[in-house]
Amino acid sequence: MLNRRTALKLAGLGTAGWLTSAAHFLARAAEQDRSGAPAQSLIVLWMQGGPSQLETFDPQPGTKIGGDTKAISTAVRDIKLADGLEQLAEQMQAVSLLRSVVSKEGDHERGTYLVKTGYRPDPTTIHPSIGAICCHQLSAAGVDIPRHISILANQWSARGGFLGDQFDAFRAGDPLHKVPDVSTPIAEDRYQGRMRGLDVLEKSFASGRDKLTKSTLHVETVRRARQMMTSEQIKAFDVSTEPAALLAAYGDTPFGRGCLAARRLIEQGVRCVEVTLDGWDTHIDNHTGCQTQKKILDPAFAALIGDLKLRGLLDRTIVLCAGEFGRTPQINRLGGRDHWPSGFSVALAGGTLRGGLVLGETDPQGTKQVKDPVEVAEIHATLLAALGLDPVQENISPIGRPLKLAEGTPIKQLLSTVHGVSS
Repeated sequence: MLNRRTALKLAGLGTAGWLTSAAHFLARAAEQDRSGAPAQSLIVLWMQGGPSQLETFDPQPGTKIGGDTKAISTAVRDIKLADGLEQLAEQMQAVSLLRSVVSKEGDHERGTYLVKTGYRPDPTTIHPSIGAICCHQLSAAGVDIPRHISILANQWSARGGFLGDQFDAFRAGDPLHKVPDVSTPIAEDRYQGRMRGLDVLEKSFASGRDKLTKSTLHVETVRRARQMMTSEQIKAFDVSTEPAALLAAYGDTPFGRGCLAARRLIEQGVRCVEVTLDGWDTHIDNHTGCQTQKKILDPAFAALIGDLKLRGLLDRTIVLCAGEFGRTPQINRLGGRDHWPSGFSVALAGGTLRGGLVLGETDPQGTKQVKDPVEVAEIHATLLAALGLDPVQENISPIGRPLKLAEGTPIKQLLSTVHGVSS
């Protein structure tokens, strides 16, 4: 019987053979004991700006709406991807596509809110992102670093919503650089003296103000920050220790390094990592813009899936690749595509989700009609079910309003195993 360590050694991690079929087989053999168990973590590859479905996961060459994009074959016979995603094409047995996602939000901020939370914006409530829900619902004993992390975060990184700021994603930049503000610039003895002084001040202020002290979360925030600063787990952000071949496989880009850091963080028990690839708002020269973006996305996405497989982590990690909406079938006079929430694509992999599937179809004539439309809330319900959570479970908002973890129903075709979902 192979254990995971033996499988990794035999696979030759760090050499040109790190992503071979034999390596995948060995990793699978090493992780048979997890078969059917719910996933424990989520990686969100966030395509900020709204990627064109026609230039990524739903190519339609030879049609009026298809533009200059060509389709390429994949490891799954009947699934085609757009050219420029050749490495991801080799991993399609692990990836499924939803090609008929529909939304009523065509604005960047509102669309981002909907896809990240599963709810449309509401002036009375700030909903938690799915990453915040994962951290709230799934235990993470022994994790000293933040359990919810956003790498290359922009102004709309995932938030804790009504669950509280403590569930906001910890914002980090390019893993090429050290995480800022997690190491002290002064000598250790001086630092400890400052901490003792702070402790005196905290206790003095808290005297007779228990309720106020607890409501600010200041003491808990300081405790968690100090715990993170002194933890060995902080090294998970540093990808420089990885083999050169693996770094190259992910791509020499901030996004590629972010995806590699996401894998390292998941290994430490982090519940959700969001990695943002900005630049998909292709109102002008859409084809060139998408080609540029795919050169970044393709190696990183493919390497992440292969690396997770190799390490026996894909069965307990879900990967979601999505943006806030798609792009119009019609090409505008500037060679671009505009916002289109009426039928776009999302990619899913990992956990107990089935791979190698395509659900839904868009109209090759470019109308708003789609076959088997999928609401964003259904995607959230599916992800939660694969994580062993019940989408109909309710949290109570600050105004006393009961809100389900997700309003939708899990997509049964995607789920090979359903864990604890109410009928």
